[in-house]
Amino acid sequence: MRTADRLVAETVRRGGIWLGVLAVTSVVGAFAELALPLVLGRTVDSLVAAEPASRAWLGVCAAIVVTAVLCDTLGAWGAGAGSAQVSGWLRRRILRHVLGVGPAMTRRFPEGDLVTRTGMNAEEAGRAPEAIITGAALIIPTAGGIVALTLIDFRLTLTLVAGLVLIALTLRAFFHTTTSIAGGYQEAQGDIAARLVDALAGARTIAAAGTAARERSRVLAALPRLRTHAMDMWRANARAGVQAGAVVPLLEVAVLGVGGLRLASGDLTVGELYSAARYVVLGAGLGAALGHINRLARARAAAGRVVELIAEKPRAYGGRPLPDGPGTLELRGVGADGLGGPGGVDLVVPGGCAVAVVGRSGAGKSLLAALAGRLLDPSRGTVRLDGVPLPDLSAEALRQAVGYAFERPVLVGDTVTDAIGLGLDDPDPETVRAAARAACADAFVRRLPLGYDTPLARAPMSGGERQRIGLARAFAHGRRLLVLDDATSSLDTVTERQVGRALAGELRGRTRLIVAHRVATAAAADRVIWLDGGRIRAYDRHHVLWDDPAYRAVFRADAS
Repeated sequence: MRTADRLVAETVRRGGIWLGVLAVTSVVGAFAELALPLVLGRTVDSLVAAEPASRAWLGVCAAIVVTAVLCDTLGAWGAGAGSAQVSGWLRRRILRHVLGVGPAMTRRFPEGDLVTRTGMNAEEAGRAPEAIITGAALIIPTAGGIVALTLIDFRLTLTLVAGLVLIALTLRAFFHTTTSIAGGYQEAQGDIAARLVDALAGARTIAAAGTAARERSRVLAALPRLRTHAMDMWRANARAGVQAGAVVPLLEVAVLGVGGLRLASGDLTVGELYSAARYVVLGAGLGAALGHINRLARARAAAGRVVELIAEKPRAYGGRPLPDGPGTLELRGVGADGLGGPGGVDLVVPGGCAVAVVGRSGAGKSLLAALAGRLLDPSRGTVRLDGVPLPDLSAEALRQAVGYAFERPVLVGDTVTDAIGLGLDDPDPETVRAAARAACADAFVRRLPLGYDTPLARAPMSGGERQRIGLARAFAHGRRLLVLDDATSSLDTVTERQVGRALAGELRGRTRLIVAHRVATAAAADRVIWLDGGRIRAYDRHHVLWDDPAYRAVFRADAS
């Protein structure tokens, strides 16, 4: 938990001016509470003695009460604003890091769990500064109570300190127990969120299969675990509350007993005894830190889950530009989980060639496609484009050189133009339209209410139309290398043939790596990479491979 503790400490520094307001008001309010018993005691003595200064003491009491109320009000405002600022900073940091790591992040953390960590856990971690500051402010009345009782009578101080030791031990045990329980509770929340996101992604399949009840049970499978952690947290809170709460009245009785004896012997005045009773309550107010400790424990557990995200190593980019070249792609000894085997993958795709990647489900086709354009980094080996290792390229050079299209493209941006030109520094309208024409998307885009300026929210599209926009986005980017990961699976035969003509015509100068499931796509390629069990079984022309019955069986398996 040390890294979580460091993150919690950093949140305190990120709170800005509002946490400063909270700190000032907490300290001033604590001193006001500390001063009030003394002033009340003096006021009581003044009233009993009928001194002329009694009205002045009453005025001082009123001023202290007003100060305490103002501090509470401003402190509540500062706590809310400061926590919101810290949570926002945490979320921005998480988002930058998650996007910087790329698809490798979702290979370890399910999407729903990522949302939970970025949302709920970041918010809880953002409350840590408020819990620390307000909890620390409780030390002031406690320390002040000890000092004040010492000035009144040191025997009273010894009684208070004995009780504070018991309270401190109780709070320490509660903090460690609650941190552990809160971590399990948050983990169960993330599990439920991950299952829910999966269910929403497959909502149509679930509805068609009539398995809603079974899916509901699957999503809520972690609910008993969540309830167990919630009950454990409630029991820990109740147990610590009872233990700490029992000490306070015992302390009051003990101090009043000792003080009563001192009053009877004439060593204390009535006002001093009243002040002593009030200072015992303030000193034992450390027990009121239970709520702050609870929030800090939850924040610490949440920070631990956030740290797990930001501990993932983001992709590092070099500063090299891409030299002139045809787009030759080389893989030397490349291996990854599920691809390469002991010796790794050795492969050269000549610049300007169209190469199909085929294989049965799970053979590693999408993984090879992800490695080719550095959506993922290999665990060993090197991927080069025109002789330059991909990690050595700058982010801008890589983005301009490689274009990706996927089976289920996610369209990002406000308008259709934004979706096609996503990532381009200043998308030229003609570049966007040319890419759309090559992807056979221009005709249906022009029929939209505002054409290319139509907001995506007002542009309902079929699966095939979304794929065409995804292809257009890839065509607008990939100046050297186009990676199409089953990106034509939803296209009708005529449209797929038209896109194929564009790939073989106006886009012929670019290297094309095409994950294929159809015989026609493999036949149209210059060469075919045949993957089997994560290894390259063959790399040759389609008509040469077609003589192998096992190769023909790959397409029969995909068609079935």
